[in-house]
Amino acid sequence: MRKIILAAAAAGAALTLVACSEGTEESADAAAEGAMADAEANADAAMDTAVDGVDAAVADAEASVDGAIEDLEAAADEVEAAAE
Repeated sequence: MRKIILAAAAAGAALTLVACSEGTEESADAAAEGAMADAEANADAAMDTAVDGVDAAVADAEASVDGAIEDLEAAADEVEAAAE
């Protein structure tokens, strides 16, 4: 009788361990999925920030080039006026 009770207790402990292992595996899967989602969100945010920075740099460069062209045209007008 004791052996049957001991065997039943051992089987119960084994089933508890299996259930715990499945729960741990599910938790690990959920954590991995959460980490992947966070990584994707961070990568998307970083890309958006980089694109915004490049767009701003291009706009600044265009403004500088436009200003330089205006300065050159003004200088050319002055040289032309002085030559006349």
